[in-house]
Amino acid sequence: MKADLLLTNARVRTLAGDAVAPAVAIWRDRIVALEDVPAHRTIDLGGAVVTPGFHDAHNHMAWYGLSLDEVDLRVPTLEALYDAVAARATTSPEGAWIIGAGYDENKLGAHPDRDVLDRVAPGRRVWLKHTSGHMCVANGALLADLGIADAPVDVPGGLVVVDAAGRPTGLLQEQAQQLLNRLVLPYPVDALVDAIERAGRVYLSQGITSVVEAGVGGGWIGKSPVEVAAYQRARDLGRLPVRVELMVASDVLHPVTAHASDGIDIGLDLGIRTGLGDDRLRIGPVKIFSDGSLIGHTCSMTEDFADTPGERGYLQDDAGALRARILDAHRSGWRVAAHAIGDAAIDLVLDAVEEAQRRCPRPDVRHRIEHFGVSRPDQVARAAALGVVPVPQGRFVGEIGDGMLRALGPERAGWAYRYRSLLDAGITPPGSSDRPVVEGAPLRGMHDMVNRLTDGGQPCGAEEAISGLEALTAYTLGSAYASHAERDRGTIEVGKYADLAVLSDDPATVGPTAIRDIEVLSTVLAGQVVWER
Repeated sequence: MKADLLLTNARVRTLAGDAVAPAVAIWRDRIVALEDVPAHRTIDLGGAVVTPGFHDAHNHMAWYGLSLDEVDLRVPTLEALYDAVAARATTSPEGAWIIGAGYDENKLGAHPDRDVLDRVAPGRRVWLKHTSGHMCVANGALLADLGIADAPVDVPGGLVVVDAAGRPTGLLQEQAQQLLNRLVLPYPVDALVDAIERAGRVYLSQGITSVVEAGVGGGWIGKSPVEVAAYQRARDLGRLPVRVELMVASDVLHPVTAHASDGIDIGLDLGIRTGLGDDRLRIGPVKIFSDGSLIGHTCSMTEDFADTPGERGYLQDDAGALRARILDAHRSGWRVAAHAIGDAAIDLVLDAVEEAQRRCPRPDVRHRIEHFGVSRPDQVARAAALGVVPVPQGRFVGEIGDGMLRALGPERAGWAYRYRSLLDAGITPPGSSDRPVVEGAPLRGMHDMVNRLTDGGQPCGAEEAISGLEALTAYTLGSAYASHAERDRGTIEVGKYADLAVLSDDPATVGPTAIRDIEVLSTVLAGQVVWER
């Protein structure tokens, strides 16, 4: 029997030990040999490097796809931001909102001003999203629609920021962003399908074959209460370019009337939970937000931010309620993916996971802490002991690292988005981007994991740097492990899915400063060449 496809004259970085093979043979969607064998189609790669397809363990696919149609606010100055808003206002249809994404006040010097936005986009509603996703700015017209143009409202787990006179500035932090929900949600399923496909096509061009979508269905992160239907429709129409695991926002879960002996207290209707689906689309963990953003100073810390003495951020909800949510989800059969960036929030999550396992032991659950942003050494050891998988973002060090350094100071810089300490503790960390919070190309993320320099050229916890091979392993096997998918993905071995990235050079051996310059030449998903340069 012939293979369907043979990739030959290659350097195949299998990540199964130190093995480097000369070829990959594929039959249907699986790898059947790592040598030259007869095949119906043969591609000579001319010495190119083949790695497992990249797996982004934490991204926001629909959000990113939607942002591709929005004003790009990754600009160097406030003046450039206002110019971009004004330019979109002059070309958009009358009455259309001006929506932008990606601004960072750490680079601009300040948040956009509601009154200036009113002047540069007269008569328009302007909504500008912070790069972290944890805050946004609304102009005066939009604040008037919300009834808070002149006076704020109290929002549990969030903040309507005001000036010295008590007038809202337009900045809405954390849960206060949900004030906008009645005006913007839900997005139509068809619009989400378009966004999912747009995002997925970019992913394929970057060697990404699978992702975890980090929050659907509810909260400030969800785009529609029927968001899973958008992914299902995309798949049915052949418009889901990559494999996707969906995290379900915790506020979508509700009490269920299962038999008392089942121990299923909360869930989705019909008892749906983590694991439902197949290799192309499945339900993953429940997403629980415990705190906010480091560069936005809304994550919950045990010590003050270095640049704002007296401020330590805050939790998204009452600590007891967050603990109960984690315990209930664990007992009901869910994997938990808890967003925790500040070390105080990480303490809360680790305490809850430990209690959950003590009350209701479950083997090899692999609960996750998304970001694990500012982690003390004792928390690294504790996560390892509990079998918790931290999910840091290497690219944060480069793109928003200068803001992180200001928030933490040099003494705590090494606590931010660790990798070396996680590996040394015996943890298998994944690679992820949190796209569109930062630029999400995996090779850029690997570059920052290895070099630990901010885009401004400042060292950011150099002791947490790892090797190119370790960074590549994180974005492949590490991410597969975090999704309980290492039996089928993450390495190039006979029997595993033929999900591959073909590269111009080897991240494991190229010079550290050259990793970001490696080109993706083609991407193979389930045995099919789905993208070529």
